[in-house]
Amino acid sequence: MAKPISKIGSRRNGRISSRKSARKIPKGIIHVQASFNNTIVTVTDVRGRVVSWASAGTCGFRGTKRGTPFAAQTAAGNAIHTVVEQGMQRAEVMIKVLVLEETQHYELFAEAVYY
Repeated sequence: MAKPISKIGSRRNGRISSRKSARKIPKGIIHVQASFNNTIVTVTDVRGRVVSWASAGTCGFRGTKRGTPFAAQTAAGNAIHTVVEQGMQRAEVMIKVLVLEETQHYELFAEAVYY
């Protein structure tokens, strides 16, 4: 007769949650990587652990529309909105863009932060 497999460890009598609990993060770093084809916005804590991320593709833009400044602004807004709900109040911004697009992304990113 087969024996039942016993549960071992901290999950023995506890409930297994399907979602990881959100951490409270007062400070963070926002990394923006923009190219002609897409824009990726990653928000990390000060230790470098990823808290949230968004890209123009995950915001619903497809094809050549992903490389537009408006798509970059939408991606930045989505990523920032998520971490503001988690309690982030200060952030350092690291921007990595191509030289030709630089001024447009700076302006639209600033609008997304204050939006």
